Amino acid sequence: MAGLSEAQIASLSALASEVGFAENEVILREGQRSSAFYLVISGSVAVELRTPRYVVCVEALGPGQVFGWSALLDHQDTLFQVRARELTITLRLDGAALKCKCKMEPELGTEILQRTLQVVAGRVKATEVRFAEMCGVRV
Repeated sequence: MAGLSEAQIASLSALASEVGFAENEVILREGQRSSAFYLVISGSVAVELRTPRYVVCVEALGPGQVFGWSALLDHQDTLFQVRARELTITLRLDGAALKCKCKMEPELGTEILQRTLQVVAGRVKATEVRFAEMCGVRV
């Protein structure tokens, strides 16, 4: 929210609802249709890459960080599993409503797009680092 105007924050707040998750609760499953964008208020979550044989934590997110960016795309399935690492409180924004808000308020939409791309780039980098570690390569 840093750098957003009071009006933009108020506009986003109208879309947000507080949601809590228990320790170890799966919030998003990979492959499910994305429908919400989340902002961590307290606690933390693990962004995980899951296979039938193992689960790898790609990145841990804490207060002020976001997940669920694929909810901003049409017909996009979730790519990572997200699990609460402890009691976690988030703000949940409906993806369809947020997309609509971004179209109605282009300045806000541009800002959300820029910030979301930074999240996606960070997630790609975290995945790259984790795989390099698994292969014994120092990054």
